[in-house]
Amino acid sequence: MKHLVSILCMLLFFIGVNAQETNKLIIDAKPGGVVINKNIYGHFAEHLGRCIYDGIWVGKDSKIPNINGYRTDIVNALKEMQIPVLRWPGGCFADTYHWMDGIGPENKRAKMMNYHWGGVVENNTFGTHEFLNLCEMLGCEPYISANVGSGSVVEMTQWIEYVNSDKDVPMANLRRLNGREKPWNVKFLGVGNESWGCGGNMTPDYYVNLLRNYSEMAGIYGQWKLQQIGCGANGADYNWTDVVMKQRPGGMSGLSLHYYTIAGQSWGDKSPATGFEKKYFFSGLEKALKINELVEKHSAIMDKYDPKKQVGLMVDEWGIWTDVEPGTEPGFLFQQNSIRDALIASVTLDVFNNHADRIKMANIAQTINVLQAVILTEGSKMVLTPTYYVFKMYNVHQDAKLLESKLICEDYEMDGKKIPTLSSSVSEDKNGNVHVTITNLNPDKEVTLSVDLVGKTFEKVKSASVLTAPEYNSFNSFDKPEVVKPVDFKNYKKTNASSLSVTIPSKAIVVLELL
Repeated sequence: MKHLVSILCMLLFFIGVNAQETNKLIIDAKPGGVVINKNIYGHFAEHLGRCIYDGIWVGKDSKIPNINGYRTDIVNALKEMQIPVLRWPGGCFADTYHWMDGIGPENKRAKMMNYHWGGVVENNTFGTHEFLNLCEMLGCEPYISANVGSGSVVEMTQWIEYVNSDKDVPMANLRRLNGREKPWNVKFLGVGNESWGCGGNMTPDYYVNLLRNYSEMAGIYGQWKLQQIGCGANGADYNWTDVVMKQRPGGMSGLSLHYYTIAGQSWGDKSPATGFEKKYFFSGLEKALKINELVEKHSAIMDKYDPKKQVGLMVDEWGIWTDVEPGTEPGFLFQQNSIRDALIASVTLDVFNNHADRIKMANIAQTINVLQAVILTEGSKMVLTPTYYVFKMYNVHQDAKLLESKLICEDYEMDGKKIPTLSSSVSEDKNGNVHVTITNLNPDKEVTLSVDLVGKTFEKVKSASVLTAPEYNSFNSFDKPEVVKPVDFKNYKKTNASSLSVTIPSKAIVVLELL
């Protein structure tokens, strides 16, 4: 960052900031050592509402086209989006879930009540094999959440042995009996979920002792190959992070953080998902941008105990939480997805990219039919949401080198409050191409931005795309599935060998590839 600051000062001294150039992005084109971990673009699938059943899984006998029970259109869409990691089975569900209920012949699996989400009966036809085989199909890493709330160390270690051991031991042999010879080699293990709340209502001092116990046993059974993720804070609970980091076990390689955007005034006034007023558009973006403050403050605490940044910050639940769609089961958390939510996704991913030195994974909640879903289904119909397209557009940042940048921009003001109009992040891929993602949060005004590379020239804009919408609350419905969809973008002009001028439409996300 010091390098960027010195370059910025020099640039402003020599060329000045033109009075008409209110908006300027200055990029240090010399890559540093920070790589944007592809797992920042992760997802989360809980046994909640229609995320698993009627979403990912329809069963082999379904009339809906499927691949051994998995919806074909869902599998193809997730592959195209390049999903890198998938978290399962929860969420709150994880701390009532007993994995052995979900293995073996489907007709012999034990049923259970899903007490957290709608009080429905869970038949466990989608279990460990179904989840891990799905991850293999998608080419993504599985991230399993162990039951600490109502489970035991024995249950967790047996699960580890079941999924990862290739030895002649009981759980590996049980896996073989159930039709899987080779282990899946799961890398990510969450040790509890929201242990401060639905995962046990624990204090941080109580939880960290459990974490030390579970972590030690997980390490023994996992030969320390597992990347163990401890339960982290709820939003701004900085004391939780301090306690856990101070006493963290040696096997912990990640600490989670959960943050949901509530566009309304409270959980009881969350904002409709569609048809909302402009005040909810603004407040949604304002609340989403608070993730930057949370990341910085939690990171500062982690730096105190882990200055070498060996423990990753894993934001494994994030996204906007709105009112459910009218007429749907409240416990299923089914909500539509608008251009506002796409902007929330893009600015959040920009924050994660720009803090990639500490953030090593993030998982939007949730993949299908729940909260800020990337895909919605209705019978045989499927619709890709605006948020889906953000993830597809942003996949150029996966495993790319972060380029430090400084964004100077005007404010977007409403009712006496203001937020930055623009958001951005920049990276360089393995071929040396620079990708710039820019978001204009203003729903009423296009913005012209000057983009300057310092220390590098570029020949041309190799490709460019834009995602915008007719209205600030536009969305894709099953009847009109392509209202919000990326198109080619042309509204840019190269001004010299290392600069260009870009005019971003209102409420829009632009991705540029510079060659």
